[in-house]
Formats: sequence, C-alpha cells, structure tokens
Amino acid sequence: MFKKILVANRGEIALRIQRACRELGIKAVMVYSEADREAKYVKLAEEAVCIGPAPSGQSYLNMPAIISAAEVTDAEAIHPGYGFLSENADFAERVEKSGFQFIGPTPESIRIMGDKVSAKQAMIRAGVPCVPGSEGELPDDPVAMKRIAKSIGYPVIIKAAGGGGGRGMRVVHTEAALVNAVAMTKAEAGAAFNNPAVYMEKFLQNPRHIEIQILADKHKNAVYLGERDCSMQRRHQKVLEESPAPGINRKLIERIGERCVAACKKIGYRGAGTFEFLYEDGEFYFIEMNTRVQVEHPVTEMVTGIDIVKTQIMVAAGEKLPFTQRQIEVRGHAIECRVNAEDPYKFIPSPGRVTMWHAPGGPGVRVDSHIYTNYFVPPNYDSMVGKIIVHGDTREQAMARMRTALAETVVEGISTNIPLHRELMVDAKFMDGGTNIHYLEHWLEQHKR
Repeated sequence: MFKKILVANRGEIALRIQRACRELGIKAVMVYSEADREAKYVKLAEEAVCIGPAPSGQSYLNMPAIISAAEVTDAEAIHPGYGFLSENADFAERVEKSGFQFIGPTPESIRIMGDKVSAKQAMIRAGVPCVPGSEGELPDDPVAMKRIAKSIGYPVIIKAAGGGGGRGMRVVHTEAALVNAVAMTKAEAGAAFNNPAVYMEKFLQNPRHIEIQILADKHKNAVYLGERDCSMQRRHQKVLEESPAPGINRKLIERIGERCVAACKKIGYRGAGTFEFLYEDGEFYFIEMNTRVQVEHPVTEMVTGIDIVKTQIMVAAGEKLPFTQRQIEVRGHAIECRVNAEDPYKFIPSPGRVTMWHAPGGPGVRVDSHIYTNYFVPPNYDSMVGKIIVHGDTREQAMARMRTALAETVVEGISTNIPLHRELMVDAKFMDGGTNIHYLEHWLEQHKR
C-alpha cells in the first residue's frame, strides 16, 4: 500500500479522497490554487502545496506543477479525482513516466474510451449494445453524410468524438439542415476539444440516462455495482441521481452489468469506471464510458456498502478486489442532490462568502461538502459546492429523508439550487419514478420564475 498520495483536485472530491486516505493510513498531499488557500481540505492537510494562481490552466490543469508537487513531497501516487486532468491520457502517461502510480486506468484505456468513436467500436467488439449510428468518424463528403443519416433515420444527433460534459452535440431533424449542422459541430469540437472529428447517432426521443458502475483490478477481476438513474438533467448536466433505477427489470440490469464486466476484461481495464447508457423501450444503448470516479458515486456506495474511492486506491496499489460479484448486494434506495452555488431557476453562478452553513443530519443522511461558515466560494471553477445523499429501505423512505434533509439545510450569503431540489422532491412525476432526460427542461419551462 502507498504511504503518501498527492490529490490533484479541489472541492468536495479533494476532501473525499483525503478522508479515504486517512482511513487507509495514507498521508494525503493536497494541492491548491491561490483561490483555494482557505479550503477545508487544505486546512486539514498534513501537507499542502500551492500549484499556481486561480485560473485552472495555471493550476489544476498545470501538469508540470502537479508532478513537481509530487516530487518535492515524495508522494508515490497521484489521484486525479474527477474533471480537470482525470481523463487526460497524456497526464496519466506523464505521471507514470515520472515514476508515480496514476490512480486510474492505463493511459491506453483512457485513450480508447476518451474518443467516443473508438470507445463505441470497442464496445461493439465486446458485445455491448450501442445506439445505431455511423461506424466511425463522419466523412466530409455531403452525399455520404446524407446516406448515413438516411440509413439511421431522422432525427439524428451529431456528436464530437472528443466531447463531454454535454458540449459538442447538435440534433438534426431534416436532411436540409444536416451539412450545416455537421460543419458547426466540427468547428465547435475543434475549438473546445482540439479534435474536430464528429460522428452521428440516432437521436432517441424520450430515453432515460442509466449508468453502470464498475470496479476492476490488475488481476483480471471486474465487478459491477448495480446502476444509477441520472435522467434528471439540464443541458446534459446531471442535477440529481438515484440508485437503483426505478421500474427497470433486475434481469435486464444483470445482463447489461455482465456485458460491462466482460468489456472491462476484454480491454484490460483497471480502477473505477462508469458505462453510460440511454435506455428506451426496454433496450440499453451505450453512449460513453467515464474512466474515473463519478460525482454521483455516493449513491452506489450507500446501496452497496462499498467504498469506491478506497477500492480505487487499493487496486492502484496492486491489490485484488476484496469482493466477488456474488458478494455484492444492492440494499434499499439512495438519492443524491447536487448543491450548486447558483440561482435555482436562472442558473446564474453565485460565488461569494458563505455567511451561514448548517448541514442536515439524521438516519441515512450523508453530506459531501468542503464549504463551511465564512468560506469564500471562488468564481473561477464549477459551481458545485456539495452533495446531499440519503439512503432508505425503500425509495419512498429515501425521498422522505431527502425532503427532511433539504428542509434542514441552511446556506446563507450565496444562492444555491436547494429550492429547486425541494420542489423536485414533491413533484408527482419524479415521485412516480422513471422520468426521461428531457423531463427537467420541460418542467423548468412550465415553472419559469
């Protein structure tokens, strides 16, 4: 096991990894930008290194600064968390070439799964069902492009091969709009991801977003930890998540979970990963794989009792998975609400000083947050400041506990989206379960403030 790990991230995930290290008896080195000097995990750190000014390009995305911090503190491994450099194959390669262990998949796995075209081809070879679409990158020839779209059937969606986070996508309903839509998406993809390649898929009208969490070690063992329903989204950004997914047959979940495990073994995957699917009319369609820990990992931890972050560290150190598929049991129901520093209905970011923070408590309630009274939320990064997670014996009990937790939470000095979550928790359609990925946007249209 490692003696010292450098945590190359910020916010609640940095604190989450720091806690996992403490439980394992590992020293955690925290890096921070000048804007994060007052962060809770920096104050709690045994060692902390400033890696640059506030802009992430000069700090959290600064590879030489992070590797230098690992060198000067004698860290043995680097945990990238999520976002920033977590799915950057070049960073993983530089980490390992510099003599450190990257707590995540191999650079090769990140490259395969990071490019949506190669990921889809790998999944087809592994027998994982995919959305009907182009076999690879779209050709430049407009005639060929139109032929592919016609064979798939309109509407289609054009996606950036190197995209993510809901960016680099465009829905096309008619042949007349196709060529221009492809050109615009290519230009966006080139600017945002430094990769202009795009591909085409059938645009599913009312799917749900279901994902399968996997863990794999270096000894060809892999397991899946049930599923999460992440359909409550705004502009392709998740707002709340739950596990298990309401109303989906367990046999279907088992079948798709087993295929994901087989795919991991086939590509030699290691660490934590998430297979993301669109689910419609009883069918699963693979869309992408995230080669890192997810924001929403706590709901899976709550229903399985498995610590995903600790397991990531253990398998990176060469240990075998401490459980088999047969030993994994999904118990009860968990829900997570992402707490963002933003206007709850207009979604305008609300950085600033937190003048009052009171976290909820009680049975089955977990809060992952790095904020505290008098903490200053910097304007330089993502607006998420925490997550409220609840667990209950049933979905109904979990929803009741979440309503209580949200009512107890006090955040003053900044705006948060907690009022939105309070409304969603009493929304009849959400309470029934099984809303699709477009539901929240329609709901917001109807509830304009």
